[in-house]
Amino acid sequence: MRPRRPMLGSLTHMATTVGEVVRLLEERYPPSLAADWDAIGLVCGDPNATVGRILFAVDPVRAVVDEALLLQADMIVTHHPLLLRGVHSVAAVDHKGSVLHTLISHGVALFAAHTNADHARPGVSDALADVLGVVDTTPLVPEEGNPALGTGRVGRLDEVLTLAALVDRVSRRLPATHHGVRAAGNPEALIETVAVCGGSGDAFLSEAASVADAYVTADLRHHRAQDHLVEGGCALIDVAHWASEWPWLPVAATALEGDLAALGTTVEVHVSAIATDPWTMHRGSQP
Repeated sequence: MRPRRPMLGSLTHMATTVGEVVRLLEERYPPSLAADWDAIGLVCGDPNATVGRILFAVDPVRAVVDEALLLQADMIVTHHPLLLRGVHSVAAVDHKGSVLHTLISHGVALFAAHTNADHARPGVSDALADVLGVVDTTPLVPEEGNPALGTGRVGRLDEVLTLAALVDRVSRRLPATHHGVRAAGNPEALIETVAVCGGSGDAFLSEAASVADAYVTADLRHHRAQDHLVEGGCALIDVAHWASEWPWLPVAATALEGDLAALGTTVEVHVSAIATDPWTMHRGSQP
């Protein structure tokens, strides 16, 4: 899969509002599923404001805001929050303050669905599993009291592959990044069961080791990966954080479009193709 700019829908037939979009998103990604430390929901915007165009993106960065302004979007839905940590000022003297001032001054609402979208079903890891051909999935780390929900997913591949072939599939099907795809394990090992976790997943290495032949996630750290492998853990496939979460965007956008259509409302729903992965160059080791 490669990022693209699908337009899902057409011009508004009946106006909807920021508040109505928030309600529909929170039905699919309940705030109660979010981690205690998270900062989700409506970041800025008037709940009564009219919405005709919505842009989905992973990160609420300036490039995405500029894209929204170019599209004349009324609302941005991102996976990552803008204000995850406490702040004492939102003056337009730094990146986040500038982003917030730009959004407000142009009347663009911003909504974030982060760990609530990670834990929901279908959620971020379901989209990652689907695009990689991992089927019959269950949560890697089930939610306490509701084992149908939770962090990550584990299931079987739609066909048995060697680790090398699975790495090739991951490289082809996820958006291209300079980070690329790294792997650890025997390239010829046969992979039948795969665990995935969109975003940073090395906290769940022990869970993956107990159920999977390979684990696909992002932000694997040196010592944790090393200890995992020394202890006989499953093969590891490390991808860019942004690339592991991007497949959720078209899924969430399509779902919202359907929910709005069921209410007799049609809006233009766009998915950002801007790669907001922070890495901009990669070189393999030279002999």
